Amino acid sequence: MPDSQPQRPSHSSSRRGPAGPGSLLLSGARLADGRTVDVQLGDGRIEAVGTAGSLVVAGPPGADARVDLTGYLLLPAPAEPHAHADTALTADSGGPVSRAPRDVQHRVTEAALLQLGHGATSLRAHVRVGDVSGLGDLAAVLRAGRALRGLVGLTTVAMPRVLTGTAGADGLAMLRDALKMGAGVVGGCPDLDPDPTGYVEAVLEVAAEHGCPVDLHTDAADPARLARLAAMAGGLRPGVTLGPCGGLDRLPTEAARRAADQLAAAGVTVVCLPQGGCGDTGLREAAPVRLLRRAGVRVAAGSGALRDLANPVGRGDPLEAAYLLASRHGLRPEDAYEAVSGAARAALGLPEVRVEAGFPAELLAVRGDRIAGALSLTYSRIVVHRGRVVARTSAVREYGDSATATALGLPRQGRGRLP
Repeated sequence: MPDSQPQRPSHSSSRRGPAGPGSLLLSGARLADGRTVDVQLGDGRIEAVGTAGSLVVAGPPGADARVDLTGYLLLPAPAEPHAHADTALTADSGGPVSRAPRDVQHRVTEAALLQLGHGATSLRAHVRVGDVSGLGDLAAVLRAGRALRGLVGLTTVAMPRVLTGTAGADGLAMLRDALKMGAGVVGGCPDLDPDPTGYVEAVLEVAAEHGCPVDLHTDAADPARLARLAAMAGGLRPGVTLGPCGGLDRLPTEAARRAADQLAAAGVTVVCLPQGGCGDTGLREAAPVRLLRRAGVRVAAGSGALRDLANPVGRGDPLEAAYLLASRHGLRPEDAYEAVSGAARAALGLPEVRVEAGFPAELLAVRGDRIAGALSLTYSRIVVHRGRVVARTSAVREYGDSATATALGLPRQGRGRLP
């Protein structure tokens, strides 16, 4: 389950004076609304937001309790709602992918840290259970999640291949065992089962038994099947997520609109993958994001494959996913970023984040002063999870003729000179 629970935020927006022991002050940050502020963090939450220079840190000299964010844009941190961490980083394996527990755990850990460096402080990993690996991959992912606690939140989706017919009995038993082991979400791919409707029924039944969310892989290319799924999923709590739903984009417009209306009425969240598909289907289409949003469907964006066979150049960068939503799908930059932050967190059942007092201190600082610029070209990033800095990425931009660059006012980072 998610590693933090929603709490009612305080409505205090600022407080002057020193911060308490163990707190962290983010100073001089620019917000998306154009304000420049100081932000005080403590106990994993935002304690105060004040005008720049209004908050100070109390502590011994030299204490690392202040981060200067001058030149940075401060945003709610992204979340990754659709990762395949167990198969990540395997594109260059040159042979069968190792399922040895140590190798799987290593891949999961490296992939999670890569995505944390991009800014994602919470991730949902879809893990196949059954077949050759049984519950071994899941056990390795769960171990990685425990080892990463405090750096990044990692939850798991258990994905059995078949849940109907004679073979389905083993899949159901494996699914229930996976939840007992610690998987927090019931998932799978009904499109691969001989009886897709029966598969969905089985998943929803197990989810209701355990009070778990549901997260299903589907291409969503069959409108009748999708309508049945939406009808069955309607009202299920704590919620149903579908992805990547690229087949919706191949449907006639009216059929796609009807499907979107049905998903909206059922309260289903759609996670699209603008960076490419996942798995071995070879399908690369992204869901029709604008059509879904117009119908009232909550649309989040994930990364899917991270340098595995499905996408050997997959970056797992939420800002790239948002960039593609803006550049390819025509979303406003603010709405595109919301798809990888607020909507993605909601899909994971995590509390809302705003840069206001009382909200969780899950933040991303990026070089720049507007969201559009951050999606266009941002390398330098500072990531805050549970109120502390957990990752930094620093970029140095220099030009051979520094005098010309300075005269033109070109952006520059770094202090050295090119040889």
